[in-house]
Amino acid sequence: MGFLTGKTAIITGGGRSVLSDGRCGSIGYGIATAYSKEGANLVITGRNVQKLEDAKEELERLYGNKVLTVQADVSAGADNETVVQNVVEQAMNTFGRIDVLINNAQASASGVTLADHTTEQFDLALYSGLYATFYYMKACYPHLAETKGTVINFASGAGLFGNYGQCAYAAAKEGVRGLTRVAANEWGKDGINVNIICPLAWTAQLENFEKAYPDAFKQNVKMPPMGHYGDAEKEIGRVCVQLASPDFKYMSGEMLTLEGGMGQRP
Repeated sequence: MGFLTGKTAIITGGGRSVLSDGRCGSIGYGIATAYSKEGANLVITGRNVQKLEDAKEELERLYGNKVLTVQADVSAGADNETVVQNVVEQAMNTFGRIDVLINNAQASASGVTLADHTTEQFDLALYSGLYATFYYMKACYPHLAETKGTVINFASGAGLFGNYGQCAYAAAKEGVRGLTRVAANEWGKDGINVNIICPLAWTAQLENFEKAYPDAFKQNVKMPPMGHYGDAEKEIGRVCVQLASPDFKYMSGEMLTLEGGMGQRP
């Protein structure tokens, strides 16, 4: 029995994705796996129904927890507050509580320069990342206040370092960082722990990118100083488990994961 047994976590972008060697191939699925091993019940969202159902089947079969899947997509022109409220209502109707909210989902048109970016491409990043995080945090707030819960958001080195060709993605992620800092200050009195992670993980998307465009991969994806990329489950997923631990209950702030290590940023 894990220490998250009986608790409920919402993970956006949690559909199943695996690497060629069978390891977790996306951050969301890595987190879902780490949480399942600790006994948490999960609500996982995403756009791809098949990936969600594949995740549910594998996680419930391997770890015995309960997984609720909800197709959800925050996008320009949609009734996004209703979309998110439906996820939260289904979570409450199924499990009766929300202990952890993990805002991981993000889409973007990477590789497009700022001068060539369209409004539609900019909206894609802002709605799927920044607006989605905003809506989920607002909708989950009363339930997290009741459970003295945890919020874990995701930013990126693209915003920290100004990565070429990622203007919309970087803007969305920097917005999420600012939103997280405000929430950490405003919600601390409610006993809600709020943190953000800036990860660099080896994912199926990066793996496919390296195979398809090896030269572009070498130019744009730099090996971290520790000599390996982060493992989506064992490093990033476990950091998310740690942030939901009672030991971190009074440590709201900002966390940075670095391939095999973790440090607190000011």
